[in-house]
Amino acid sequence: MTKYKSFYTLNSLLPFSIMDRYLASELLPPFLFGVGAFSSLGVTIDAVFDLVRKIVESGLPIGIALKVFLLKFPNFIVLAFPMSTLLATLMTYSRLASESELIALRGCGVSVYRMVLTAVVLSFMVTGLTFVFNEQIAPAANYQASLTLDQALKSDRPTFKQENIFYPEYRNVEQKDGTKEKILTRLFYADKFDGKQMKGLTIIDRSQQGLNQIVVAESGEWNPSQNVWDFYNGTIYLVAPDRSYRNILRFEKQQLKLPRTALDVAQRSRDYDEMSIAQSLEQLELERVGGDEQKIRKLEVRIQQRISLPFVCVVFGLVGAAMGTIPQRTGRATSFGVSVIVIFSYYLFHFIAGAMAQANILSPFIGAWLPNFVFTGIGIFLLMRVARR
Repeated sequence: MTKYKSFYTLNSLLPFSIMDRYLASELLPPFLFGVGAFSSLGVTIDAVFDLVRKIVESGLPIGIALKVFLLKFPNFIVLAFPMSTLLATLMTYSRLASESELIALRGCGVSVYRMVLTAVVLSFMVTGLTFVFNEQIAPAANYQASLTLDQALKSDRPTFKQENIFYPEYRNVEQKDGTKEKILTRLFYADKFDGKQMKGLTIIDRSQQGLNQIVVAESGEWNPSQNVWDFYNGTIYLVAPDRSYRNILRFEKQQLKLPRTALDVAQRSRDYDEMSIAQSLEQLELERVGGDEQKIRKLEVRIQQRISLPFVCVVFGLVGAAMGTIPQRTGRATSFGVSVIVIFSYYLFHFIAGAMAQANILSPFIGAWLPNFVFTGIGIFLLMRVARR
């Protein structure tokens, strides 16, 4: 018995030991069950009811609805990975604790920390998988789902913003008392965009000191070879500092050196869930040129939340394993109920912290990562309590 105990203790301390393989085999089934259950529940609530309504009211073909349904699935798989990690670790370690298997491992000299290490390592693997889905698969699938739905319901709708392109640019001007005031530098408006030309253009340009101009044109397009805008059939009104007209210039074709940012905005009309981190960073640069602080702040928070989301798997893996190692007799239904409570608590905190970051109460980094830090601390605290027993 002593020889067996020594052999078991040695193997349990080595990487990928018999204990690790056993725990992994116990964690995998509830994890896969959770991915299927949570993702199916999410896509049903979010997509199925809306698609059924579109089938009945708008005549959406069933084949198109099925395609959109499948394209939306990766997004909910991403959300299901952390929740499934929590469910798997909580159910597995609770069962092992209730059947005294964890006590037997501790009797063989295996510490609680070593037992939980298996769950944490597997959680890191799920984190990597979540990052791949969240960055490479889900955004592209969401965007394709939106295009498919738009083409089915409005076949003439292009893949870019078609009407009412509105793009303001701001700058901070220092006042005499040292404070800074945000003022409008340039306002770009177009009635329509056909993918090549802007129609019905009105541009207010206040970028030059002491000279304002208003450009009204029938159409305009970006000239990439010269990095200028070509405007057609319009008028330029030059306004003096005293707000009187200095000059009026009518033209058939006029080139003006203005930023092409408005064109980028019109061509990149994706929602947050349809952009990868790289695409979100590009969009952030466009928003910074415009100077809309509210949009900039919201996008900064969303980018940080997108980075922090995969690491929720590690947080939930640690919390679930720590809660499961507490000596108690719980069934699967109880573990599932506790998982739902923890998930609800986490995402409520996540929503509040994100809202506070968008309100400039917290920084974007703290707003996105604070729930992870807090719940990691809770998991470590619970684990230390069990280890002291």
